[in-house]
Amino acid sequence: MKKCIVALMAILVLPASASIRHYAAKVEDSQWQLLNQSRLQCTLSHTIPGYGDALFTSQASKELNLEFELAMQRLPKQYGVAAVYSIPPSWMPGAMQKEIADMSIRKQFNGDLPEQAAWTILSELEKGYWPTIYYQDWHNPYDKVAVGLNASNFVRQYYAFSQCVANLLPFSFEDIAYSVLTYEKNSDEFTRQSKKKLNMIGEYLKEDPELELVLLDAYTDSYGGSWHNEQLSVRRAEKVKNYFTGMGVPEGRIEVTGHGERRHIAPNTNELSRAKNRRVVIRMDRL
Repeated sequence: MKKCIVALMAILVLPASASIRHYAAKVEDSQWQLLNQSRLQCTLSHTIPGYGDALFTSQASKELNLEFELAMQRLPKQYGVAAVYSIPPSWMPGAMQKEIADMSIRKQFNGDLPEQAAWTILSELEKGYWPTIYYQDWHNPYDKVAVGLNASNFVRQYYAFSQCVANLLPFSFEDIAYSVLTYEKNSDEFTRQSKKKLNMIGEYLKEDPELELVLLDAYTDSYGGSWHNEQLSVRRAEKVKNYFTGMGVPEGRIEVTGHGERRHIAPNTNELSRAKNRRVVIRMDRL
């Protein structure tokens, strides 16, 4: 009788365990790759066979940042919540699993996690744990899905990723997409602060091949004749253009306009306000 009960319990338990579909790379096949290695963006990628890719991305910015994206081959068909755990592999007997975060499942979108959870996943991988994401399958109501990140072959690429992140530019495209540079009086020499901003823009232009157009609009104050001021504004803009072409930006992607003493943004009644009118406005567009 006892044997019958045990056998019955085994039958009842089996479907529950079999209903979890596991996706993870085998230890011998686990690969981590550093993608988009530049001073604008660093991405660490891990392929999950039959499922998709796990992506950790950090971008150039004033502040350190990181985002985790679970790129799925089959996007969600409904909304839900996934549980993210750090799971010890079989060769860590006695180690306990740890809850990391909940991940929102959004219809027709990849999964993602914010900075804190993303760094936690990386640190757990560094220790040899397998962060795993559990959720109810949206295609089969009888199945749950477990998506594991294999820590094998992780550390070397993670250290390379960390070095890449350390070398990111300390500003983003949004910080320089619209910039106003000011000049010394009756000169095409920038003020000290504008030279610093111009160097920032130059550093960015060297790294970003997707910039479609750089527009340079130069202006002067009202001191001096109108023809002189117009020529001065053109000369100022051309100097910036030459600086950018020297950085490798194709000349045809830079448009220059000298406006002279037109379109003042401040009165010309004193030196402080006139300095605001001596300016070049730089606008940049991406492809």
